[in-house]
Amino acid sequence: MSSKEKLPTLGGTRIKTRKRNIAAPLDPAAFSDAVVQIYLDNAGDLELIAKCIESSELDFSRYGDTFFEVIFTGGRTQPGTTKPDEGERHPYSVIHCEPTREDILPSVFFIQKILRRRPFLIKYLENVTRRFLQSLELFEDNERKKLAIFTALAFSQKLSGLPPETVFQPLLKDNLVAKGLVLTFLTDFFKEFLVENTLDDLISLLKRGKVEDKLLDFFPSSKRSAEAFSEHFTKEGLVPLVQYNEKKIFEVKLAEMKSALTTQISEEADVEEVIETVKHHVKEAKLPDIEIVRLLWDVIMDAVQWSGKNQQQNANTALRQVKTWANLLNSYCTSGKLELELIYKVQIQCYEDAKLMKLFPEIVRSLYDQDVLAEDTILHWFRKGTNPKGRQTFVKSLEPFVKWLEEAEEEE
Repeated sequence: MSSKEKLPTLGGTRIKTRKRNIAAPLDPAAFSDAVVQIYLDNAGDLELIAKCIESSELDFSRYGDTFFEVIFTGGRTQPGTTKPDEGERHPYSVIHCEPTREDILPSVFFIQKILRRRPFLIKYLENVTRRFLQSLELFEDNERKKLAIFTALAFSQKLSGLPPETVFQPLLKDNLVAKGLVLTFLTDFFKEFLVENTLDDLISLLKRGKVEDKLLDFFPSSKRSAEAFSEHFTKEGLVPLVQYNEKKIFEVKLAEMKSALTTQISEEADVEEVIETVKHHVKEAKLPDIEIVRLLWDVIMDAVQWSGKNQQQNANTALRQVKTWANLLNSYCTSGKLELELIYKVQIQCYEDAKLMKLFPEIVRSLYDQDVLAEDTILHWFRKGTNPKGRQTFVKSLEPFVKWLEEAEEEE
């Protein structure tokens, strides 16, 4: 057969295209206009609008983003922006409401109702929310406030489709933070969220959003300090948040100090060297003396290598540790109040640690012998101590020593 000869073909046949391969062109403008018309036909009544949407045959699976654009801004927005696109618009959107919970809450309930019927729309709500938050500079001040109130209410009402990360992570854009837009947004968000929720609820939300330890990152770089944090949120009436942050900073600095001292004491550094380390941290972190006394006792005892079952060996080790680091304790137990706090620390540890239960009177006696505890402090604890943990047992065990102190006092 010649290479130029054509192979036979079947005449009159048609090559059919399978329907599943026929893709209708996207027409988000027509979809947007249809949803806007539903709003206009029902004069913004969200109950009626929800019913109409529920019974409509609009293709929400293709135009989910457009649907939420209409809810938030009143119409379709230009691709990748928040700017209005051509087409119909309605005046009942979130950013057309008054910036109050009373006006915005119905929109939250409306979306909640829609998502229950069409849960596949959750991903579109997430997409649009993320895009709007990354474009805060394109909104007016009052529009940003409305978005903040809406977002806070969405979390308060446990609206599906808004994972905390979706809201908080996009806000960490450098240009938005530098302009102060993020700080303003979060301030409005916090104030609204705390109307119906506790500070613990807010902290839990921030943890799930992975920003609990990044609150200062939402401040412009020139104001990124603990002082600026306290000043800003105090002025905004969010004092509990300020107190929480101060406590968190305090705990971090205390942990850093404890780590440094534990290392030094474990390595048996010179007492004077350890005292200098304490002074450095106290000056830098402005830690109160009472916390220093508590921490010093903890690190001294934490450095002990306890024996598994040998009670006498544990007793000898504990007393040796007290004697070794008595000067360190003495340098900060400078008042009766601080000495009393040290006794309470010893009391609690002896109560909670079985191997030290019987050591309480010996430790107190050793601290007295090393001039860490004064006679008056010991007698005050014995007669009027307020911590109930193991108190009756410890008072009884300390009676011989107290009797000796009282007799010595009488002789003097």
